[in-house]
Amino acid sequence: MRLSGKTAIVTGGASGFGAGIVRKFVAEGARVMIADINGDAAAAMASEIGDAACAQSVDVGDGASVQTMAQAALGVFGHLDILINNAGVTHMPTPMEDVSEDDFDRVFRVNMKSVYLTARALVPHMKSRRSGAILNVASTAGVSPRPNLNWYNASKGWMITATRTMAVELAPAGVRVNALNPVAGETPLLKSFMGEDTPEIRAKFLSTIPLGRFSQPEDMGNAACFLCSDEASMITGVAMEVDGGRCI
Repeated sequence: MRLSGKTAIVTGGASGFGAGIVRKFVAEGARVMIADINGDAAAAMASEIGDAACAQSVDVGDGASVQTMAQAALGVFGHLDILINNAGVTHMPTPMEDVSEDDFDRVFRVNMKSVYLTARALVPHMKSRRSGAILNVASTAGVSPRPNLNWYNASKGWMITATRTMAVELAPAGVRVNALNPVAGETPLLKSFMGEDTPEIRAKFLSTIPLGRFSQPEDMGNAACFLCSDEASMITGVAMEVDGGRCI
């Protein structure tokens, strides 16, 4: 029960890595808001989990929607201890000059602007309490980029830098900020990363991961739980790989 009494928001919490983080946090004693653009999926997951979870529909790239999410969380919980910026999108593997402007803008809104918007909505609350933990789900793509995912890679590199500068600025206020860098995992984005999902392409992808498997939602839940718990009270500004050795 490492998160007993803690409250958390997990964006993109209704599927993939986000769902793994939600389930781990609840198992460790936290109350969690499952915030997702798919409100029905968030509601279904919250219903399955029970009283420890609630659902909120949110577009993390829209300031008004994020503000509504923040107010709803504070209304339900009274205070917020943990913010997980997990929602993310990618563009299909494409030469950088062929990515459409619409796809670029979508990656920018969801992967980058969202971090600014959630900070604007919730950092003042954490500062007022002189405590809090923010965790940004970045990617190995921000450390060791793959060809043809250029603008996605860049958005995750931005997220890692944002994590470090947030950590430095918020440390005097007692707020810690860290990031996780997963390798591709068994999530709805996997097919988009690979272009198509075939046994041959999976084998090629897995050959670049020394431990020989994809990141799982449970892996992310375990790492997130540690970084957001009091056990990690001296850790801030870290971008920790959860990648089976991919970035070595």
